[in-house]
Amino acid sequence: MSRMGNKQITLTSKVKLEVSGQDVKVSGPKGTLSYTLPEGISLEQEGNVLSVKRASDERQLKMKHGLVRSLLNGMITGVSDGFKKQLELFGVGYRAQIAGSKLTLSLGYSNPVIYEIPAGVTVTMPDQTHINLESIDKQKIGEVTATIRRFRTPDAYHGKGVRYLGEKMTLKEGKTV
Repeated sequence: MSRMGNKQITLTSKVKLEVSGQDVKVSGPKGTLSYTLPEGISLEQEGNVLSVKRASDERQLKMKHGLVRSLLNGMITGVSDGFKKQLELFGVGYRAQIAGSKLTLSLGYSNPVIYEIPAGVTVTMPDQTHINLESIDKQKIGEVTATIRRFRTPDAYHGKGVRYLGEKMTLKEGKTV
């Protein structure tokens, strides 16, 4: 039994859910998201409680059961509250700036790294070393933050690089003489 798939999702009053066939559309104050359910997975709604059901105990359906429930829960959270991620730049001369939909990162390379911010993700910067990202799509914001972090992953010896806000780094000891 899928423990995650059997959990029920509670809809708030500000979220509207529309199901037509296998297509699910979730809309709320922050925006609208849609998803197509895989074959064999269905939704049952009783009042403001949503439950995900599967047609049989086939292995592939069992695997998708919990996944679909998690994706729908993320969609409902996204359209009602949204998701936020924060990055910080550590290193001498490491800084960033926003120009339109482009994020320019100076990360110690000979040329600055220019990253095109995808639609659906909002980027703000309180200062040159902190990047705040907001989106209603959990997958998209996770992908964007991981891509930005990948431009200069934190170094284990010096601690320089792009980190998630509050990420703890244990520095390795360098060479001893």
